[in-house]
Amino acid sequence: MLVERMKQSASSRDIEVEITAVPVSDFEQIVGEADVILLGPQVKFQLQSLSAAAAPHGVPVAAIDMMQYGAMQGDKVLDHAISLLKSA
Repeated sequence: MLVERMKQSASSRDIEVEITAVPVSDFEQIVGEADVILLGPQVKFQLQSLSAAAAPHGVPVAAIDMMQYGAMQGDKVLDHAISLLKSA
C-alpha cells in the first residue's frame, strides 16, 4: 500500500511523520488536524472544493500524481507532501 511505502521512505530518511489514509467522507473531521492532505487520483475531481474547505485551516490539498500512485512510489509522493509543507 502507498501509505506503507511513504512511511518506509520517511523512516529511511529519519523523518518523523504520521501518514494515514481516510475516505473523503471523513474530510471535515480530519482537516483541522492535518498538515497536508493528498488526494488519490480517483477523487481528484474534488480537489477544488476540498482545497477551498481546507483553506481556512491553512492546510494545503493536492492530488497524487497518477503514475506515482499506480507505481506505489512512496518516496516521490512523500517528497510531494514535504514540498507542499515548505511552500505553505
